[in-house]
This record gives sequence, structure tokens and C-alpha cells, in this order.
Amino acid sequence: MTEPNGTDVTRMQALIARQRRELDRMRSLAATRSVIDLATGMLMEQLSCSPAEARRQLARLARESDDSVAELAAQITRQLPPEDTVDPGLPGFSLAWAAVESAPDGPAVATALLDEALAPVGAVAVALWLIEPDGGLELAGQAGFGELEASRWRRVHPDMRTLAQDVARDGLEAWWPAGPPGEDDRPLMGRWPGGARVGLPLRDAAGTIGSMVICWPEPAEEFSAPMRRQLAALADLAAHALGAHTDGDHAALHRASWVFGLMDGLLDGFLFARAVTGDDGEVTDFRIDHVSDGFRDPAGRRGADLAGRLLLEMYPPAALAGGLFDHCVAALSTGEPQHVAGEVVAAQTGAASSGSVPAIRIARLYDGVAIAWRGADDAGRLATLLQHAQRLGQIGSWEENLRTGEVYWTEPTFALFGRQPGVPVPIADLHSHVPADDVPAVQGFRDTLLAERRETAAAFRVVRSDDGSVRQMRAYAEPVTAPTGTVIAVRGAYQDVSSDYHTRLAFAAAREQLADTEERAAEEHRLALRLQQAITPRSPEPLAAPGLDVAARYRPSGPNSLVSGDWYDTALLPTKEVLVVVGDIAGHGLDAVTGMVTVRNSLRGLAVTGAGPATLLGWLNAAACHFTGSIIGTVICGLYDPACHSLRWARAGHLPPILVRGGRAEALSLPQGLLLGADPGALYTEVVTELEPGDLLLLFTDGLIERRDQPIDEALESLLAVASRPAGDIGSYADYVVAEAAPNTEDDACLVAVHVR
Repeated sequence: MTEPNGTDVTRMQALIARQRRELDRMRSLAATRSVIDLATGMLMEQLSCSPAEARRQLARLARESDDSVAELAAQITRQLPPEDTVDPGLPGFSLAWAAVESAPDGPAVATALLDEALAPVGAVAVALWLIEPDGGLELAGQAGFGELEASRWRRVHPDMRTLAQDVARDGLEAWWPAGPPGEDDRPLMGRWPGGARVGLPLRDAAGTIGSMVICWPEPAEEFSAPMRRQLAALADLAAHALGAHTDGDHAALHRASWVFGLMDGLLDGFLFARAVTGDDGEVTDFRIDHVSDGFRDPAGRRGADLAGRLLLEMYPPAALAGGLFDHCVAALSTGEPQHVAGEVVAAQTGAASSGSVPAIRIARLYDGVAIAWRGADDAGRLATLLQHAQRLGQIGSWEENLRTGEVYWTEPTFALFGRQPGVPVPIADLHSHVPADDVPAVQGFRDTLLAERRETAAAFRVVRSDDGSVRQMRAYAEPVTAPTGTVIAVRGAYQDVSSDYHTRLAFAAAREQLADTEERAAEEHRLALRLQQAITPRSPEPLAAPGLDVAARYRPSGPNSLVSGDWYDTALLPTKEVLVVVGDIAGHGLDAVTGMVTVRNSLRGLAVTGAGPATLLGWLNAAACHFTGSIIGTVICGLYDPACHSLRWARAGHLPPILVRGGRAEALSLPQGLLLGADPGALYTEVVTELEPGDLLLLFTDGLIERRDQPIDEALESLLAVASRPAGDIGSYADYVVAEAAPNTEDDACLVAVHVR
């Protein structure tokens, strides 16, 4: 099954909320009836009367005290009144409650409602209808209409539009203060066409079971909210009473039992579920009214476990979009039978995963749906599995009787060859359906079967009959011989292996392309490495400079890693100043190295002009933006004057230099300077740092200190701690710093260490 989507979750939440509301209503009703029954029993004992007399006495006392029956019962039994009890807004409602409770049948229920609750508010008639299985209505009871009028309304056809029928079907209330609204021409029961009229659905625990229509002889003002609540409460009371008299079922349902008996005899598994509608008339569930004898659902439950229960209550996953519930609604609304695959049935009915669950069919029956399936035997299950295997493997089976010439192909075989069912290809004609180059392979396949009489396999292409496309086919076959050794039949299978064939061709081409790409990449790597080694030699010997001891170190990330754009440079300029530079061009490989060569040579050429570091970086940035393509990088450039022991320096997005003086290391304050190649108008600031004999200056790239698990500021602090502990001469000191720094980003690194003499 797929994971539930947003619609599925919303529907499941609505189902849970609906079941909770129904549970709360049933609990409240049960609590109310429990208190009333207890009070009735106490009155029976005190007054030595029958239950009916005790209820009438309780109703009379409630009317005199202006309390509801439930509230008065709570006072008598010294209990807290149940929540959500009905207000005694209608005159005689309490008496109606008691009278309806004791009514023996539908006509008596209608009479009790009219006499005790409706007549005091001016109503002259009430009728109660119950829904039949075919969607029609049966008159369960009436009062005030007269027997002649009632005889004309004993049965309402399901296609006849009436107030009672529409209320029962849609589950919606109708409030007419002055007869039918507008152009409504539906026929009316009774002789008061202009009088007030109310239609209310009758609902039990499973949904709408019928309707109640109340009539007044004259028009009335708009129905007040208390009046609407009281009439709705009377409808609930009538629905409960009618349900009790029919033992939770309807007489009309029994008249349809012959249909259910017929279905039980024809099908292995059958159930009938009646539609349950909500307040808006939409189908919210289906109540299981009939289950065939000996029935067991895929989860192993029998009819006794399902009858009278709601479909979604028994199978909550059926509410998922596209599941059983949607198919039931579609069958009910369109009349078109629905087919649900066995996998869906198993997933939504709790079937064991190892079992084989047959598909089911759903069809509209009366006002509900019939759900039926036929049990699958071992042969049927095996046939189903073979069909799935052929479909998934794109395999088609075949058999040919050489004596009669009869050729049998399964349906997937016709699909493989693009042929209409019923027109198979004999093995003798197979060569006419392949390209000319593959005819020898087909002939060898046939000769091995017929002449050598042994099983064989072959691969060849087939030209499909429908669209002329060419498919790569693999054939397997074996001969069937008579006791004399004569081949009397052949049987086998064709499999479309085009996808696998083309995949292998694509893999072969990809391997060739990858090998070529790897060779070019290796050559580029060797070239980039030679360029980098030429520019940033890895010799540990210190570089000579006047008044300075300089040691430069380059540390690659690994022997097989891509080379990067890290670089350094030191040079004695015509002005007797010493140029000290460290830089890092973004990227790896040949592009990064060529970019590094361009920047390094450009800076050397510009430095002979005698310009300061900030000016040099400004020119270098303009060249990177306008002439060198997409070079992006960082640089720190310094000019050391031996005469005054000062260092003029500027930076382009680079980390700060570190000054070590008196055994204490600190990072120099950073001047303004955007990285190279980002903005052609970037400005660079130059600062001067006075140096003293014995000072150490470190210039480095970020690969020396960067860690994935540590901010750059913390990594810089770690380097300061390392730099504060010098070790011997400048070369040993540079080796020490490189060894103690602990990056983990697999990036190259450069370090230039300068000692002032």
C-alpha cells in the first residue's frame, strides 16, 4: 500500500470525529434513559403500579414542576441530571416521551406524538415513514390524516418526488412556514396545502432510516430555535421507538429476503450494506444489513460479527481514497458495477498477508450496495499467479500440436508480437516475422527442436505486426515426443528482453565513454600537477631574502586528490622591497591551476611598477573580472621594507596574517578587501605593520586550518596556540606548524613563515 496522503488523513479524521460524536450521543441518551428507568422503577415500587402508569405519573409530575422528565428523574433518584438533556420547551413533551416509550407500534407512536406534544402547538397531523430496501418509503404510522388519505400513501415509490422522500433520501430538514416554497409542485399528503409543514429525518445509530412530516392547518411565523430543537428531539424519539418495535430492522427489509436468499445460493460470499447519510445528505457510511450464511470476510469474521455494524467501523482503511468506500459510493450513485482488486481487499479488510484474497464486485441494490466475491481454489490462485508472472516478466507462453497444426498462444504472447488475439504464428512461419539477419538464428532454433529433438533457447529480433517496431526476443522451447520418439508437439515461451538488451548496450557505451573520460581526467591531473609543482615547489629549503628568513610549505590534500589553486610567492623587487604573497583560487583541477598561474604571473608583472599592495590588488581584481574569465579567489599581498622593518600589506577576502612576538601569537586586524573576481569596482585598503627583530609572521591559506566540525574562528584560535610555541630555525618552525595544524576538509594548504633578523 502507498502511504496515506492529505485527503486520506482528512477522511480518516472525519470518520473518527463522526464515530466520537455518535458515541457521545449514545452515551448521553443511555445516561438519560438510565436515570428515567430508575425513577420509573422507584415510582412503581412506591405507587404499586405498572411501568406505563409510572411513566405517565412521571410525565405529569414533570409538567407540573416545569422540569424535563430527565431532570425530574434525576431529582427523584438524587443524581446529577444527565448532560445534553432536552429542554421542556414544547408543552406536553414530557408526556409525549412517556407515551411514545409505551407505544406498541408505529400508529401508536404517531398518535402519542400528536396528542401529547404536537396538538398543543397547533399541529393537526403527523406521519412517519421508513425507508425500504429499494429506496421507497413505507408508512409506519400516522395520526390526523384519516384512514382514506393514509391508504393512498402507504407506499411511496423511490422515483416519486415528495417531501417525505426527499427528506429521507438527503437527510436534510425542511421548514415550511406557509406551505411549499416557490414553484414547488410536489404532491402533499393532507388537505392543508397552505399551512405550515415540517419534514425531519428519522435517524438511528447507523444513519437515516426514514422521515417524519408534521402539518399545521394555517400558515405560521418562522419556527423559533427552541421549537426547531424540540421538534428535532421528537424525531429522535420517534426513530428510537420505531427501531425498538422492528428489533433494529424494518419490515420492508424482510420482504426483500428472497433476493438475499437467491444471492446466498449463487455466491460464496455476499453481504448487503445500506447507505447511511449525514446532515448534508452525503453518504457517510454503509450499514451491513444482511450477511450470507457461512460467510467469512478476509479477516476471518463471520456474519454474526458484521450484521448491523457500519462498514467503516469494521474496516477503517476502507475510507482511504480509491478504497472500498469510494467504490461503494460510485456503485450507489452511478449504478455501474465496481471491481476491486484482491490486493486492495486484503489491505483494507485485515486479511493475512500470506493468503490469497479474491477480487470483489460491488453493485447497487435497493438503497444500498451488494458486495460479493467467489472463493478462489488452488487452481484459480495458481492461474492468477502465472498471469501476474507473465505480465511482470513480459513472457508469453505457447504450444503447437504438430499433428493437427493447432497453435495455442496465451494473451500476453499476442501482445509481445503486436498481433490480434486468435491469429498465432506457427513455428514454421516464425522466420517471416524477424529481420533477415536473424533468420539463421530462428532456423537453428527450429532445427534443434524438431530434428535434434532437444530443448533449446535462442535470441532474435521480432518485427511487431501492429506498429512495425523491432523488439529483442528470447525464446525457450522443448519438444514433446511420442513413445516412438516422434516429435508430436512443441511448447515454450517468448520473452521480450528489449529493455535488458538496450540497457546492456547503454552500459557498454557508458563504460567506453567513462574510460575515455577517466583517461582525459588523468592527463589533465598530471598536467595540472606539473604546473602546480613548477609554481609551488615543495622543497623544504628556506628561501633567501635580505633581512629575512623565509620558509614556504605546500601540503597537498592527498596523493590521488585533485590539485587545487593554492599558491605562494616571494620575490626581491627592484625597489629592494621583498614581495610576500599567499593566494587561493577557487576550484580544483586544471582550471584552478591555470587560474592560479594567471594570477601569480600577473601579480609579479604588476609588482615591478613599484605600486603599493592595495593598488596591486585593485589592478589584479580588474584583470580577474575583465580578462581571465571566471577566476574567483583570495590573496594576501605584502611588501617588506628592510630599511625600516615595516610591512605594507593588503588583502582580497583572505584570512589575516599571524604575528608571533615574544612567544605570543595574534591575528592582525583585517583591512577592507573583497575577494578577487567578485566586483570589478572593489576597493582595497592598505595597512602598515611595524616589525621587530625576532618577530615571526605567518601567511597561509584556509586549507591549513579548516574543519567541517568547527567554525573558522575557533580553528584560527587553535592555530594561534600552535604558533605560540616555536621550534628551532624557520624551516623547522614551518614544518612544526604544518604538522600540528589539524584540518579535515581534504583541501590543499600553503604556508609562508617569515622570521625578521
